[in-house]
Amino acid sequence: MNNAFTLTRLETRKNALGTTRVVATPDDGALQPGEVLMKIGRFSLTTNNITYAAFGDAVMKYWQFFPTGDADWGHMPAWGFADVVASSVEGVAVGERFYGYFPIASHLRMQPVRVTARGFYDGAAHRSQLVSAYNQYMRCSNDVGYVAALEDYQMLVRPLFITSFMLADFLEDNAFFGATQVVVSSASSKTAFGTAFCLGKREGLQLIAATSADNRAFVEGLGCYDRTLGYEEIESLPAGVPTLYVDFSGNDDLRATIHHHFGAALVYDCYAGSAQKTEFLGDTAALPGPTPQLYFAPVQIRKRNADWGPQEVNRRFNEAQGNFIAELSLPGNRWMTLARGEGFAHAQAVIAKLHAGKVDPHEAHVIAI
Repeated sequence: MNNAFTLTRLETRKNALGTTRVVATPDDGALQPGEVLMKIGRFSLTTNNITYAAFGDAVMKYWQFFPTGDADWGHMPAWGFADVVASSVEGVAVGERFYGYFPIASHLRMQPVRVTARGFYDGAAHRSQLVSAYNQYMRCSNDVGYVAALEDYQMLVRPLFITSFMLADFLEDNAFFGATQVVVSSASSKTAFGTAFCLGKREGLQLIAATSADNRAFVEGLGCYDRTLGYEEIESLPAGVPTLYVDFSGNDDLRATIHHHFGAALVYDCYAGSAQKTEFLGDTAALPGPTPQLYFAPVQIRKRNADWGPQEVNRRFNEAQGNFIAELSLPGNRWMTLARGEGFAHAQAVIAKLHAGKVDPHEAHVIAI
């Protein structure tokens, strides 16, 4: 029986994240013992994917999950669904569907370990020292959060919303570091307004959205922030109020403005991600106030697993995610509209627009391949 196929991969130039190429190579389809072959069917593309690439060589080592063998080109990861098309692993059957972290590619060879009813982890040697949360694959037939009709929303929301949910929990867990106002940059991003959704309205805390002029109307329409400001209006905020900065923009000039404006009243600078930068931070040594701190969701997940137990963490997350998806999937909702596309060329176009910041914030992109 001929199991040969063509492996098609979309690769990203590491120093120019809007530049991509499509590489096709023949594969004989033969499996090694302990290996499965997955056919990737669909994935989401958001600013979060650009963040993965931007931090590809930093602490999280995102480029290392799916190495290309070329130092200049990387595999941008994406969240989506894949089906098993060949298996030599007991407990992972041909035809099963899994949700997880995949390269933007047609296929992926995996080495399932720790196989349970819930799913498996990829035991590939090069992934053994990487963050385990990204190595876990959920069996759709046994995933309480899975609804077949809502696949597009799940792959859009789940990877972002776990960041939002745990970020909101991190801030609350630390009593907002004593702040009475929280300034959120790139407030139109899905991870940012997901965080605002989780925080909700609370007495004694003002949640302030900072955004560009182009996205202001959209942010104001979300209704999840107490106040919306253009970036040029930041210095109109009272400088003496204890302030927490949650940064989804990665803009060094904006960070400097905030640090110099609030000074000692800036209680914490939480760097949550960036769509444009290819390095962590610029030179922050000369900034007054606290040293910016990178937020990394798996750290808070580990803490809450210890505090509450994994089952309770999953219960709380699934409940919150279910509430969020219910809002997002309502016709005419204020949060997002699905933008469905097909093929690698379409994915390339979306990535270029995301990197350039030219995607309508209301659009949520899903790609079938």
